[in-house]
Parts: sequence; structure tokens; C-alpha cells
Amino acid sequence: MSLEWSGYRSARRRSRQAWVLVTAGALAVVVGIGWFFTVGQFLIFSPSMSGPSEVAVLDSGWMGPVRQPHQVPRERASVVLELLAVKERASSDGYDRDHFGQAWADVDRNGCDTRNDILRRDLAAPVFAPQSRCTVVSGAFREPYTGANVEFTRGAESSKVVQIDHVVALGDAWQKGAQEMTLQQRQSLANDPLNLIAADGTANQDKGAGDASQWLPPNRTLRCHYVARQISVKTAYGLWVTQAERNAMRDVLGRCPEQQTIRPEK
Repeated sequence: MSLEWSGYRSARRRSRQAWVLVTAGALAVVVGIGWFFTVGQFLIFSPSMSGPSEVAVLDSGWMGPVRQPHQVPRERASVVLELLAVKERASSDGYDRDHFGQAWADVDRNGCDTRNDILRRDLAAPVFAPQSRCTVVSGAFREPYTGANVEFTRGAESSKVVQIDHVVALGDAWQKGAQEMTLQQRQSLANDPLNLIAADGTANQDKGAGDASQWLPPNRTLRCHYVARQISVKTAYGLWVTQAERNAMRDVLGRCPEQQTIRPEK
């Protein structure tokens, strides 16, 4: 009798253990499905999570640096961020693109306008117009803000697919110190390769004149570089940040404390 009872208890214990394992497995499946349909699918499949992590500044073979009012120190971006003045936005009254000089001026005097310089720098295997060493008519690249593969074809409408973004938007710069700069300095800011990235047209429009507290690239792998680049531009041109902007930048750099400033020779 005792042997039968012992066997019965062992069988019940094994049965309970099996049910625990089945229940835990089912719960894991339910949690996994919930995670997938809320966050996981985007982490796994979204191209915005796997794009470039940085963008070049110069190609020394044909691009020249722009004269900047201040030198960007070779230092961690988080350290340089703390050196930027913190103020409220100035009024946007009087802002006009013309205050930043001719659009896409050839400020480095290499014979090509700035827009084509940046397309040539950022597109893979750019194709040039016949008998031209400057005018880029097509190309493709892994777009940095979204991580998507994007093709560029020059045309009245098709050119809008790839736009040249000012990393520190000119409207933002106007409200954070650019009103006090000379016209030449503002023109340098508007055409400085450090402040320019070829980007998806829709993403660029979504950004508008937003700072880091208002817009960050959907491609999270680029955010450390993007914020470090904004800090570098604001340092080079003596622009300030708002407290909300500084907090947003601190939050991004908290995930990459060794991120360095971005300098023209990089």
C-alpha cells in the first residue's frame, strides 16, 4: 500500500510540474506575441533601426573646409555640450533665408555648388551630367535619418526625394545667436559641410526647424552622431541651446558617453 501511495504522489508531483511548465510556456508565448505586435516588430524589421551610424564631413580629395568662427575641440560631445550657453529662444521675427546669403554658394571655392558637393559626398557611386564634374544627376544611398535605401534622380519633382538638411536648422540658428553673426558667418553656417547631410525629403520636412528636444532621426543608430554634430556646429558658430534642448542632448549622449565631437577632418 505504501508503495502504491508513494507512486501515486510521485505521479501527481510530475503532473503538477508538467502543468507548471506548460503554463509558463503558454504565458511566454502570449507575452512574446504582445511584445512583437507592440514593439518587437519595429525593433526587428524597421529599417530605421539599422541605418548608418554616422555621416562623413569632408572628402579631402575635392572638398575644402569652411572657415568657422570658433574651433571645435577634440573632446567628448557631452563635455562640450556643457560649455554651450543656455538661453531662451530669441524672437523669430525678421527671419529670412536671404539672411544666410546665396543658397548653396560655392564657399570652399572648388568650382561646385554646395548642394552638389553634398550629394557627391553622401551618395554611393554618383552619376554626373555629361561634360560636368559637379552636377549629380543620380545615385543611391542608405539614407541616414531613416535607414532606408533611397535612390536619387535629378528632376523638377524627383529631386525632392533627397534633400540637403541643415543639421542645425537655419530657423533654429536664427533664434539662438545667428542674428548677431555677420552675413559672411551666416553664409558659412548655411554652406558648411559639417552642418549638411543628404536626407530623406519627408524626414527633412518633418524636422522643419526643430532642435533636439523637438525632433531626432527615426534611425536610433544615428542619434549619437547627429546630436554630437549639432553640438559641434553650435560650438563652431557660437550658438546657444535651450534648457529643454540640452536635456534632450544629455539623454541621447547618456547612451554613448564616449561619443566625440565631429570635426571637419573626420
